[in-house]
Parts: sequence; structure tokens; C-alpha cells
Amino acid sequence: MSLQIPAGAARREGATVTGTVQIRVNGKQHAVTAADDTPLLYILRNDLGLNGPKFGCGLGQCGACTVIVGGEVTRSCMLPLSVVGDQTVETLEGLGTAEQPHPLQKAFIAAQAAQCGYCTNGMIMTAKGLLDGKKNPSREEIVEALAPVLCRCGTHARIIRAVQSAAKRSPT
Repeated sequence: MSLQIPAGAARREGATVTGTVQIRVNGKQHAVTAADDTPLLYILRNDLGLNGPKFGCGLGQCGACTVIVGGEVTRSCMLPLSVVGDQTVETLEGLGTAEQPHPLQKAFIAAQAAQCGYCTNGMIMTAKGLLDGKKNPSREEIVEALAPVLCRCGTHARIIRAVQSAAKRSPT
């Protein structure tokens, strides 16, 4: 079961509505209307219907909401819509399809690197950011990069193996 943020939750009394804002997500342009301080996560989940990024802590500490904005791994629960501007946003849904999964998605499936799956979005998107910058990271570099993404179910060894496997398969 995924958590949903109630529609309008970010539209607090006194918040400035920016009007219609253009945002590029997963290669597609979208027009959204929201308060300028609305977290990107709320836009992705509530307005665009994307389920990859999750609401976890709401404080940018757990990593469940991780996306890539302008090429940088970002916690979408902490990034106001007004800061996104014309930067591209990439979510888990933008990496691959069911028919043609991204190498990281294939590797996670092959390694059975998910138990509850709540952290999987953060792990994959963080790994994507790592592999975009370093094609063949060491195990230690993978562990260090993924450390900020919280996971309680104990599949870390499988997650690390999946990232190592994806690094060897093809470029991200």
C-alpha cells in the first residue's frame, strides 16, 4: 500500500499560487497549478499520478522520495516546485518500461533486491545518480552512496549486488 498525500495538502492558507507552471518530468512537459512552496513530491504523486517516489518521512531523511532533478539526486519532499524551474525531473517511471526495464531495474529484479519495496525507489534512483557519474564504482563507493537511503528489511547485500551487476551490464 502506498501513502498518498491528500490533494490540496500543500496549498496552505496564505501560500502564493504561481498559476500554471510548466514542468518537464520523464521527458514530457506538464502544466501544473500549485502554490510556489508545494513540494515536488506532491506534484509528482498527486498531480501527475506517479507512484515511484514515496512519501516516507517528509523531512528529506529517508530517501523514499528520491528523484533526479537537473542531473542531481534530490529528495523531492524537500524541493519546492518554484526551485525546479526548467530543470528536467526523472523518476523511477522514467527509467524504463515493463517491456524494456532499465539495467538497474533488471538487476534489482534478478537479485530479488526488494522485500517490502518501500526503499526501492530511493535505492534505484540514488544508484542511477551514482552510475551516471561513475561507471564502475567500487563496493565501498556503492555502500557509501546508498547509505543515506533508509531500509529496514535487510536486503542491503542484494541491493549492492544489483547495483554492481547493473554497472557491468550497460551505461545508465
